[in-house]
Amino acid sequence: MTLAAAWFRIPFWQRVLAGFVLGALAGWLLGPTAETWFKPLGDLYVTLIKMIAVPLVFFAVINAVASLHGQRSIAALGGRTFLWFAITAVLAVCVGLAVGTVLQPGTGVTSLQVDPNFVPRQVPSPVQVLLDVVPANPFHALTGIGTTKNAAGETVLAAGKGSILPVIFFAALVGFAMVKLGEKVALARKLAGEASEIAIQITRFVLEVTPLGTFGLIAALVGAYGFEKLLPLGSFVLALYVACALHIVVVYGGLLLAHGLNPLKFFRGAAPGMEVAFVASSSFAALPASLRSVTHNLGVNRDYAAFAVPLGASIKMDGCGAIYPALCAVFISQYTGVPLTPEQYLVVLVASVLGSFGTAGVPGTAVVMATVVLSAAGLPLETIGYLYAIDRVLDMMRTMTNVTGQMLVPVLVARETGLLDKATYDAASSNVGVAAGEAAEIKLDRPS
Repeated sequence: MTLAAAWFRIPFWQRVLAGFVLGALAGWLLGPTAETWFKPLGDLYVTLIKMIAVPLVFFAVINAVASLHGQRSIAALGGRTFLWFAITAVLAVCVGLAVGTVLQPGTGVTSLQVDPNFVPRQVPSPVQVLLDVVPANPFHALTGIGTTKNAAGETVLAAGKGSILPVIFFAALVGFAMVKLGEKVALARKLAGEASEIAIQITRFVLEVTPLGTFGLIAALVGAYGFEKLLPLGSFVLALYVACALHIVVVYGGLLLAHGLNPLKFFRGAAPGMEVAFVASSSFAALPASLRSVTHNLGVNRDYAAFAVPLGASIKMDGCGAIYPALCAVFISQYTGVPLTPEQYLVVLVASVLGSFGTAGVPGTAVVMATVVLSAAGLPLETIGYLYAIDRVLDMMRTMTNVTGQMLVPVLVARETGLLDKATYDAASSNVGVAAGEAAEIKLDRPS
């Protein structure tokens, strides 16, 4: 057996778990120097999976729109998807408020200092968010390049903000145009489908780097943070992790049971996307893994998943947009000793659900959402500055919750609409990289 074949025989989740454990050990042993040595490895991994995200979504959405049109109502599927986005967001806010009330993370915490690196975020207006969905230049959107104002007030090219919504918008238009033109562009439709297959194959290759990327990211994180940054706000970290875990296990698990699906099968199939989300702390970076998990492991129709999963990566934020702002509101109430009124609880609920849709594609979603919710509820914004120093640790669990929800909703909708392959779901594969049998084609001899 070749070395490569032996490596690929190990389940994907076990390889990632080994990278996580070894990375944590290396970070603990080397301390701050671990960030210097291993952070470039983690950064390279994140860059690789971001590299494939835009072409993967672009060609997949074109192919999906052309395939779904005339077979099922795209509007009906979209409406059902949005409804489940909203329902699960409401439940996430309730979980955040309940856990904060029970665990009391703000009680007994004194003399907090606003982190000196914290810079308040400017919250865009809802109108501006909607306008930003339409790309002024689709090629700039595809390359991650946009425009901004320089100091002289001139409009210049700038690095993009990582939003996938303009890409989805333009790709959907291309797909609808292909449907409208019919057989005139039959070759173009075929080419888009083939390009989607190529992007999926590249994704499988890139995801095989996940164990090494996990090692680099976790080693750098543990080495840079240690324990001294977590101790003053350990109760808040614990509350967030407990709230997210309860939401994933109890709420998501309960919804799966209500749809006649085994939750353990879901979590096994979704594990690769959850793992990438946890270590990379980015829904956008986890998008290739989550899309592959939903289709390859969980049996959701590929065309529907190509629409729902990228959309969820932009607006489905149960961790960042619902649980975290709710916990922040409870935390600042307990810290200041001023109880929340029933009206404020209602405002937190409504602002969290609507705000998560309204800040779609805005970078730093958790900070923006906390700003929106605390401002709407009339609470001071210092909480965000207090928590900024440990935001990376919080963001790991928040993002994993986001991505789990982004995979859950397509599974629920597919189950309701007959777009779920139950046999694939019950098989519950956890591999998203090189497919079975491909490893045997890799001729890498074991070293003597």
